Amino acid sequence: MPDSAAPLITNDVVVFGLIAATLALIFWAASGPTPFLQRFFRVVPALLLCYFIPAIYNTAGVLDGTLTRVYNPIARDVLLPGALVLLTLSIDLPAILRLGPKLLIMFGAATFGIMAGAVASFLLFSWIHPETVAGDTWAGMAALSGSWIGGGANMVAIREVFQVDATTFGQFAVVDVAVASLWMAILLFLAGRAKEIDARSGADTRALDELTAHVAAYEAEHARIPSLTDLMLIVGVAFGVVGLAHAIAVPVAGWFEAHVPWAAQVSLTSPFVWMVVLSTTFGLMLSFTRARRLEGAGASRVGTLLLYFLIACIGMQMDLLALLDRPWLFALAAVWMLTHVLILWIAARLVRAPLFYFAIGSQGNIGGPASAPVVAAAFHPSLAPVGVLLGTVGYATGTYLAYVTGITLRALAGG
Repeated sequence: MPDSAAPLITNDVVVFGLIAATLALIFWAASGPTPFLQRFFRVVPALLLCYFIPAIYNTAGVLDGTLTRVYNPIARDVLLPGALVLLTLSIDLPAILRLGPKLLIMFGAATFGIMAGAVASFLLFSWIHPETVAGDTWAGMAALSGSWIGGGANMVAIREVFQVDATTFGQFAVVDVAVASLWMAILLFLAGRAKEIDARSGADTRALDELTAHVAAYEAEHARIPSLTDLMLIVGVAFGVVGLAHAIAVPVAGWFEAHVPWAAQVSLTSPFVWMVVLSTTFGLMLSFTRARRLEGAGASRVGTLLLYFLIACIGMQMDLLALLDRPWLFALAAVWMLTHVLILWIAARLVRAPLFYFAIGSQGNIGGPASAPVVAAAFHPSLAPVGVLLGTVGYATGTYLAYVTGITLRALAGG
């Protein structure tokens, strides 16, 4: 949204209502009430509209997604951890571990692709358009690598490490949202065609098929029409754990900041990181208790609902026109992303990985725990916890690996 124009809607409650109504309208349309809508949603996944329509609101000046508190703290600090709890308490961890080493290979290849892509794109533009990588661009790229390997907390940590200029950081934040969102949209589009793509590529999907069949059988055995008590328990468990995670995260992060000198380098001084880790951990612990039976009443469906709202709130922060200020950065990031995709594709061909491993390996890095479960759920709702687990791995490694990337870029820049 242009800086000179005030948004049409400034009331957070009205913004919340608009996003909720938009999601309802999208899903109503996706249910196929008319032949035209049936044909339309065969081509355009509903999840894409959940992202891009709020982005249009922001770009057109209907709202300002960077100012409203609907994303932060409501969606980011309440709905996200609530979704993590509900999606992980229904997880069958032993079954996921049986997916085997291919998933970790793809995740590692995705991380390597981001680091290699940073170097490759910097060198390429040093040759074809030096102005793009002039000045402190390398530092902005280092911060962006923190986001694409880990998440926003890692990006901010790298900003502090390399003292990235505020303007440069803001430009790369826009690039981050735009390019990562476009790639996520492509993955969501491909998810609907996963069976055909895997069949053509000869991917080995046996472990993945066994997991989805196992989860589907569990759901069929325990599924029931949820009562008011069931729904109250689902909501109470989700947000009770969220409250507990927040209560613990702040003092734990403060303790690490005061007593562990290197903690900031791995984001251990960020309450948000601890909140995500604790919510996921508590959810996993609950999966070994009777709380897992809440899945029969639709716990993961409620968690998925929270994720859809979250992704709409992420979308409303995107300004589709902001890249006009420095369009070559978009080209730089596009080359960077294409390098990441190429390396990941080569790894997938070598190990005969299914499209799901390709998608979640990439989004587990680039999207993190906020959006990796959304992409995973687009393949099958039962796979969302896999996205959660891989997304949180990036938080542990993102700052360190982005620091290595930044040091490399600084050397290439002659710093």
